[in-house]
Amino acid sequence: MIIDTDFGQFEILKNHREGFDLVKFHERYVDVTFDKFTYIVGDMSSGLLRLKGFNQDPKSTNGFKRIPDYLNESCNMNCPYFVIKRVKDTDSKDV
Repeated sequence: MIIDTDFGQFEILKNHREGFDLVKFHERYVDVTFDKFTYIVGDMSSGLLRLKGFNQDPKSTNGFKRIPDYLNESCNMNCPYFVIKRVKDTDSKDV
């Protein structure tokens, strides 16, 4: 499912226990921090949304292949979470 946000379009890859909330996402997203990441994982911890960015390079320490490790090691057991992927804008403004 593709969603439109103030920060671009994202595809929801996983929405465990309905963890994605657009309003909370807009409140927590910091463009300077997260615009450089292709994948964003959000999880609810103590009633607060935490966001973590991952990039396309699978060999990187922040590569998308590390998402399962992050979920297992850093998130509460069975907490609501989501994984979204930035959709490349075909009408890119980069020249």
